[in-house]
Parts: sequence; structure tokens; C-alpha cells
Amino acid sequence: MIFYDFEVFKHDWLAVFIDVTRKTEQVIVNNPDELKALYEANTSDIWVGFNNRHYDQYIMKGILLGLDPKRINDWIIVQKREGWQFSSVFNKIPMTNYDVMPNPPVGLKTMEGFLGSNIKETGVPFDINRKLTKAEIEETIKYCRHDVEQTIKVFLEKIDEFNAMHGIVQAFPDMVSLSNIGDSEARITAKVLGCVRKNFKDEFDYFFLPCLRLNKYKYVQDWFEEKRKEALSLDLQNCDKYDKQIWYKTQNLDTVVAGIPHSFGFGGLHGAASTPIHKTGQILHVDVNNYYPSMLIAWGLVTRAATNDNYTQVYKTRKALKKGQVAAAKAGDKAEAKRLKKAQLPYKKMLNALSGGMKDETNPAYDPRNNNCMCINGQLMLLDLIEHLEVIPGFELIQSNTDGLIIWIPDTDEAFEMVDDICWEWEQRCSTEYCEILLELDNISEIYQKDVNNYLWIGADGGVERIGAYVKELSAVDNDLPILNKALVEYMVHKTPVEQTINQCDDLIMFQKIVKLSEKYDWVEHEHCTPVITKTGVRVIKEIYEYPEKVRYTYKSYRVFASNSQDDGRLLRRKKVKPKGEKFGNTPDHCFICNDDVCGVKVPHNLDKGWYIDLAKKRLKQFGIVA
Repeated sequence: MIFYDFEVFKHDWLAVFIDVTRKTEQVIVNNPDELKALYEANTSDIWVGFNNRHYDQYIMKGILLGLDPKRINDWIIVQKREGWQFSSVFNKIPMTNYDVMPNPPVGLKTMEGFLGSNIKETGVPFDINRKLTKAEIEETIKYCRHDVEQTIKVFLEKIDEFNAMHGIVQAFPDMVSLSNIGDSEARITAKVLGCVRKNFKDEFDYFFLPCLRLNKYKYVQDWFEEKRKEALSLDLQNCDKYDKQIWYKTQNLDTVVAGIPHSFGFGGLHGAASTPIHKTGQILHVDVNNYYPSMLIAWGLVTRAATNDNYTQVYKTRKALKKGQVAAAKAGDKAEAKRLKKAQLPYKKMLNALSGGMKDETNPAYDPRNNNCMCINGQLMLLDLIEHLEVIPGFELIQSNTDGLIIWIPDTDEAFEMVDDICWEWEQRCSTEYCEILLELDNISEIYQKDVNNYLWIGADGGVERIGAYVKELSAVDNDLPILNKALVEYMVHKTPVEQTINQCDDLIMFQKIVKLSEKYDWVEHEHCTPVITKTGVRVIKEIYEYPEKVRYTYKSYRVFASNSQDDGRLLRRKKVKPKGEKFGNTPDHCFICNDDVCGVKVPHNLDKGWYIDLAKKRLKQFGIVA
């Protein structure tokens, strides 16, 4: 396994390769013959990079083919074209590439920032119009090496994803090979299913499943029927894909279901109260087990482009592994439970990836009609469940989402038995001889909800479920303002005051905010000097800070901390055509920058912990908590 990264200039190119198996490094500068020798000696290896799927592999292949790497670079970076579109001759150079970049994309510098690493950038401009000096080449090698080392770190943090893709290759050797390990999850799933690209031309001929029993909310089903007629009358299935995307995005039905606002459309169901919720008592998470995969199999909606029954086999294999995991956990065998949980990941990824592949015109699994059937009926079946549960005296719906509900009922045996009976009847109607569609009821002792995408609940068993940016469990490669997540969760779960959590923390990395300058802006300014302070107001006096001096930066990424020094002002994004800058979101009015490595660094005297305490309280207030 070789990790690599290319840097390309008008008259120079260089690359750093780190072979983690042999523990060797090779730096190549402007030497195609040396690159060719390295490639030929390692043709069977996996070449790992960050965004190499879209960039580095084409630079390397181009150099091996005698093409100008600068032309390829500009094609991808400046013209924003796909590398494979540059030339079909790239197909002559076989390479097994694995891309560490996550999807949706997050830049390497941002991830380096999350890791706490040094995020300083090279001072050598990439648009330099001459040969690089020896010093410039050495500096570029230094930063290129750093990026390769950081790519290795990111890979190790996300190694379960690599193992999952490798697990797919091992599980289906007749359908995929190691060369497919760099494919997207949806594309490798299409290969496992033996999909053959077909043009069905019936995207809007979707239908409603016979298991539906809607009465009170039948108008939602009628709305989808009207949209089907509208799409057919517009001949949308033969229109440009961008026109279809615009149409899809504008189709939403906003209505009230069980007393709370809901939104229906062609993506999924979302329903939550317009105000924050904090509840205790008899709360149930009514979760549909493997909802979309179960529905696809039960109602024959697996892509019609598939030529085998592997999707069902994947489903059954994952189900058996999960059953074993549960049994091991109950028996107290944590190691075996953990092993079986990891073993499920390849199968889980394939099951979940198919729905996206069915809506992707470039994927051999493309079957938009069946995808529409799945998404629409999935929403209507949950709406059906709500309608039947709503008859329970005292029933309250807390939220609805794509694959389940959270409800509150009176804490009585009678109410719970009614839920159980209604859920069982729904399962019987919605399941078929091909696959069961089953519900799981999880007991929740307490829930805090900001909206349908941000909530935390504490299970009856003490387990904590955390959903949404404010409370989710962060990781080394997703580590933005981590002290705030910790403070909110500690308050909700243990009632620990946010002041206590924040003041007792002494690790600087916990307070970091990573920001990145987008292509829409030209440079960054940091207000940094002795400010001119003016006071306004009569009853309420407000101080306004003006900074006549600003420090200008052209770096893309910044690690920002709240400062208690008045000499530190805001961090601003600037555009040439605008006289004033714009403050980066979620950054303080007084801040300092530290782009050095902060791992193991303790909090300095100028960190303003009060800013984090105030922001934590503001976020708690969004959950309906006044702390």
C-alpha cells in the first residue's frame, strides 16, 4: 500500500510516495523515468491518496504517458472538468486507487485541522510562471510530505471504511476484484448485483403499494398522485437531468400530522414540533428495521438493472451477523459482539448504497422509477402507522423521520399494549412472503429535541443516542468546537453545568474552530491592534470596537480560538469588490489564530472560556433549556 501526493507547477512537478508496507519514502522531482520504475515495480499495490480519485491518479498516468501534467492540472483545477474526460488514453495505465477523501467532500487541510495538526501552507504559489528554485522545491517537498503523512493519519482514523470495501471484494470475488476497491459504494454495489445499464423511460410511472390503509391523511397520497400526473404531462422523464432536479427540489407538501408540522417530498419524511421539546415518561422510538432494504426486497423494488439475487443474499447475511451480535452482547461476550458488528459493515454499506445508485444516471443500477416507489411508499407507510397510532388516548408524536417515529404515550400497560398491537398489525400488512418489514420499540427515559435533525435521548438502559451537529459524538477527523458538544451532552445526560465542563477543560484542541476561505473570497483579514472603543446607548451601553489595522493572510485554512485580549478582533473574509469584510460564522468577535500543531497543548492565558460558556448556553436555549 503506497500513499502519495503530487504537486504541479507550470515548469515543474514533484511527488512524495510513502510505502507503509516496506516503510520507505521516495521523492520524485521532474523525473518521468524514476516514476515509471516506481510504478512498474508496484503495479499490484494499492495507491492511496486524498482526492486521488479525481486528481492525483490522472497526473501520474499523464506523466507516465508523456503528457504535460500542467495541462491536466488546469483541466481539473481551473476548468473544473473530470480527469477521465481529458483523454481515454488514461485507460492504458491500470492503477488500483483508494481515495481517503470523505463523501460529502471535506478538504485535507480541514481534516488536518480537526486532527490538531499543523495547517500552515506552503509559501510557494502554484501559479508561479518560471522554474522553481532549489529552495522552493525543498519547501514544496516539505509540505507535500506533510500532506502524505496526514493522509495516512486520516486513513487510519477511517480504516473501518477501507476494511468494509475490502470485505465486499472478499465476499464477492466472482463479481468484483481488488481493482474495484477505489470505487464508490454505490458503484461497487452495482457490480456485485451484476447491473447492466438500462434506459427504462418510466421514472414517473411510480405506484402505490396495496398495503396502504390511509383515511384521515389520504390527501398526502393524492398529492403524490397529482405530482405523478404533472410530471407525465410535462414529459419530465425525457427532460434534461438538471430540469428534473429543479422540479424535484420544488416539490414539497407542508402539512400538519398528529399536531406537528410535516414535510413530504421525493426525498424523505420529516416532521417535528416547531418549538423545542424536553420530555420524560413513556417515550418510544418506533424504528423500522432496515427499512429501505426490507421494502425493496419485500415489494420487488430492487433495481431492475440487477442480473442476480445478490441483494437478497447480502440482506440475509447482514441479518444473520446482526442476530449473532445481539446474542453475543446478551451473553456478555463484548469482543465477539464487536467483531460481528464490524463484519456487518460491508453488507450494511451495500444495502444502503443501492438507493442512491438507483437515482444516479451514471450508475449501472440506475432505476429512478423504483427509487421513487421506495421513497414515496416509505413515507406513506410511516404516515399510515401514525394515523393508526393516533387513536391511542393521550398519544403524542414527537418526531417523524425517514425510517421511524418517536412517540409519547401515557405510562400505562393499556397504552403500551395498544402500540404493540397496532405495530404488529402494520408489520403484517407491510411484510410479504419475500421479506418481513419489522418494527423495533426502544424505551426512552428522556429526550431533548431542537428539531428533527438535532436531538439527544437517554434510553431506559442508560444508553445515549446523539443526532445533529450540536450533540453528535465527534471524532479525530470531525473535531470542530468539541468542547461545546461535550458541554451540552454533559448537561443533558448528567445535569453538569456548562461552566463546570468548560472551565475544567485544559486541552487547547477542545476549543478549536476550523474555518476555510472559499473560492468566493480573495483573502483573510485579522483585526489585530489597539482598538478604538466608542460607546453608544443611554440605558444600555454598548461598546463598539474599531480596528484601524488589520493583518492580511492568503492561507485557505485557519484554526481560531476566542481571545480575552482587546487587541484581538474578528477574522474576516474579504472580496476585492467589497469595502468591508465578512466575519466567519461561529467565530468570536475577539479571536486569535494558531495554525501550529495543538495536540497536547494546554490552554493559554488569553483563551476566553467565557465566550464558549455563552455559546453553550445559547445552544442549550435552542433545545428549550435555560441553564
